[in-house]
Amino acid sequence: MTSDKGNKLARALPRTSADDKLGTNGRLDSSSQKRIGDQLRAMYDELMQQPVPDRFKELLDQLEKKRDGSR
Repeated sequence: MTSDKGNKLARALPRTSADDKLGTNGRLDSSSQKRIGDQLRAMYDELMQQPVPDRFKELLDQLEKKRDGSR
């Protein structure tokens, strides 16, 4: 995964002033929440496209066999 993918997205999105980011209740406004969500999706999208490593598949198979054997 490239580490600058999220940074490119952050630079492409418009910035808001610091006063607009936090309301009186201490929560992020919807614009900030959307930007964070977009950045997280961009960062993890590539990871989600990767295949499950063979070792993980082997471990899952072992767990499945143990579970089936204990019934």
